Amino acid sequence: MRITRAVKKILDNYESDSPGTKANLARILMQGRLGGTGKIVILPVDQGFEHGPARSFAPNPDAYDPRYHFQLTLDAGLSAHAAPLGMIEASADSFAGQIPTIMKLNSSNSLSREKDAPNQAITGSVQEALRLGCSAVGYTIYPGSDAAFDMMTDFKEIAEEAKAFGLVVVLWSYPRGGGLSKQGETAIDIVAYAAHMAALAGAHIIKVKPPTNHLELDAAKKAYESNGIKIDTLSDRIKHVVQSSFNGRRLVVFSGGEAKDLEGLFTEISQLRDGGASGSIIGRNTFQRPRAEAISMLDKIISIYKNKE
Repeated sequence: MRITRAVKKILDNYESDSPGTKANLARILMQGRLGGTGKIVILPVDQGFEHGPARSFAPNPDAYDPRYHFQLTLDAGLSAHAAPLGMIEASADSFAGQIPTIMKLNSSNSLSREKDAPNQAITGSVQEALRLGCSAVGYTIYPGSDAAFDMMTDFKEIAEEAKAFGLVVVLWSYPRGGGLSKQGETAIDIVAYAAHMAALAGAHIIKVKPPTNHLELDAAKKAYESNGIKIDTLSDRIKHVVQSSFNGRRLVVFSGGEAKDLEGLFTEISQLRDGGASGSIIGRNTFQRPRAEAISMLDKIISIYKNKE
């Protein structure tokens, strides 16, 4: 596998990692139409756990089949596919070696009554990821939740095991619960804090939501104002989140969120690119659209990250 200068520069940022982990990270960075650019677009399909099958797949019934998502990832030229254990098992042999996969190791569901202490159940393992040929494992923490410390402790053990076996570690860092307001979950100070926590916890790839210009914490507001941190535009805020992730020495990808119109999505992607994002991880905005429309949308997103739009 050829490694470009851009990818080599990124790999050099992970100074403590083994050749095995760097090889798996390189697989993701060199895969698909963005391969070698240093940018990545990942298809995550873990929403069935949290939202249920109909809310996730009824808008595009082909998406009930796990193989649909693997083929879509391959045909669109994406960097990797992230999914829970069962979905990867259902397609592992058909697509073995063709697509880097990320096994999502914990999941929530909308039937839970947890509010102040949202949490997730561990639904996969490092050993299962190895058995199925995955390049990475993924995990979610909820900074702000009353259960956050337990989630972080579990993540520490999972990350240690994954790195020992040469896997990449992806951390979804989604603030919620505790004393956070709904608006605060995507506030710039909170998202930047969540990204920094993920870097400190040892994640190779950090996933957060695009932040708004809301400031949740009074103490943080003073710091932002007195130091002149720019947060007016989305690209300004993305720059700050990337800066908070070891000054850009960790890969930071941003979620696509709920399905939105294409013009709004493309405008957001352009601002993510301008802010220095490593890429996007787009689920519902992809698989809830008909296949042809999804392929066209992803083609435009890839072109944006290639600076061709």
